[in-house]
Amino acid sequence: MVANTSALIDVAHAHAAAEAVDDIDTVMDTLDDDPLYELQPVGLGFRGRDAAKFYYDYFFGTVKDLISGYDLRGEWANDEGLAQEYVIHFRLPDGSEESHPCFSILVFGETKLSGERLYGSERLFELLFGPALERAQPLGPGGTRSVG
Repeated sequence: MVANTSALIDVAHAHAAAEAVDDIDTVMDTLDDDPLYELQPVGLGFRGRDAAKFYYDYFFGTVKDLISGYDLRGEWANDEGLAQEYVIHFRLPDGSEESHPCFSILVFGETKLSGERLYGSERLFELLFGPALERAQPLGPGGTRSVG
């Protein structure tokens, strides 16, 4: 059964809310069986629940402590996904601060999220993904969802 757009928007909001409160179980419950994370414009991605879990373990164990805040600039939804534009603020271990814009699309599957498409700088991806970035593979031709 395919969920309607309103129900999928609720799933996307639950995903984002769970990220904000360090709830990895709910985050993982919002993903379908083979999520794809696309990093644009660098053209890299990683696929599958194991890869997503590896990333989220790093995110909750390391990255969340570096994030000093964020600003949600806007949010848009259609039948394909929920898009959110952010500026993420980091306070690094050496005391320096960095802010990075990010555009994220939580891509809808049939009843859950089929992944996420993130647009940002290479530096932002280094901060957010750490060792998960080293596991990323080139996306298919034209940045398609065929990684993996």
